[in-house]
Amino acid sequence: MNKYSPIFFIVYKTSRNGNIVNTMNWGEILVGTNTEINLSERFEAAFNRIHKALKQSAKKARTDKFYKLIEIQKNHSLIRLYEDDLYQFAKLRNAIVHEKIELDYYIAEPHLETVERIERIAEHFEKPKSALSIAATPVFYFYEDGKLSDVLAIINKFSHSQFPIYNRKEEYSWLLTSADIVKWMAEHFTEETIQLKKVQIKELFNKKSKHQITFVSKDTSIFDLEDLFEEYRSKNEKLEGIIVTEKGKPSEKPKGIITAWDLLEADAEN
Repeated sequence: MNKYSPIFFIVYKTSRNGNIVNTMNWGEILVGTNTEINLSERFEAAFNRIHKALKQSAKKARTDKFYKLIEIQKNHSLIRLYEDDLYQFAKLRNAIVHEKIELDYYIAEPHLETVERIERIAEHFEKPKSALSIAATPVFYFYEDGKLSDVLAIINKFSHSQFPIYNRKEEYSWLLTSADIVKWMAEHFTEETIQLKKVQIKELFNKKSKHQITFVSKDTSIFDLEDLFEEYRSKNEKLEGIIVTEKGKPSEKPKGIITAWDLLEADAEN
């Protein structure tokens, strides 16, 4: 359960001629007017913005029902974060719409605090975090004919563990990890000292243990990133990382790299 106050609204009881004869006060009394945008209109507008964002993020969904869109997208951190709120908003929205007696006139009015909260949440759904905003930066990449000693120097100085490797055509080739280096050194360890300055990076390439990597543009939303990891997980495959470039092309230089751990950290920051 979240820590926020429950949603309150006022129900107005009217006579046959439309005059208000009684109210049921569920929270503070808030009276909207027909001359300004009232709270119900603001609430409904924000709700529709969230609904639109949910439909856009659920590209393969066979339904556009609000409740269903929440259910099928629970792998998204933003939906998990606001799940309780979203269900409460849906209930209140139904009450407001069903109690609307004429154009621009509602007899169910939401609490101001609730309206302000749904508007803030709508902004989060409309502007989700981008790939570059959560990616680990900078990315140190190397060429296949580079030296292993250069990679080790970066590990020692920056503690990075993943390094995209490119060929001289400026195309991505494979991913080298610190675990790969440890394994290679263990396999090649002898009583004689390994001449690291003579070892080229391409000597560490192992086709059998090639890591799964995909590319996205820097503006890709966190929704799409989470869907990518879920797609591989559903196939019992591990997506080692997502390389972020300007337009999501393997021929472009990396601007950042994202792992499942980065998504967890982004979730925690919410």
